Amino acid sequence: MWIVDSSVWIDYFNGVASPATDLLDASLGQRELGLVDIVLCEVLQGFRHDADFERARDALLAFPLFTVGGQRLAIQSAVNYRQLRRRGITIRKTIDCLIATFVIEESHILLHCDEDFDPFVVHLGLQVVDLSV
Repeated sequence: MWIVDSSVWIDYFNGVASPATDLLDASLGQRELGLVDIVLCEVLQGFRHDADFERARDALLAFPLFTVGGQRLAIQSAVNYRQLRRRGITIRKTIDCLIATFVIEESHILLHCDEDFDPFVVHLGLQVVDLSV
């Protein structure tokens, strides 16, 4: 399953054309897509108008929604953060660390357009959708 990051959903809802949003659009109804609860929060908090918020909420809740967190994932996220920090890489957002760790641990693939995930790919085996195709 592809887990779609907020970096893609936000661009998608804002009408930004990019390789990631084009692929998301082409994948709707064709591929198994999911999202995590913290991505749902990040995306929905950006809507200014109630009607837009409600339409987006209803659309997003049609996808499988996974809960990120709990003791095991929190500890593994901290381990991953520390492994990257030992390599001289500081992850700026805890949310990105949690999302990447969830995707790694659950053997999903991440659709994103956020270079903050690159160290997880290079050093921790995060699987991502290849946008160069």
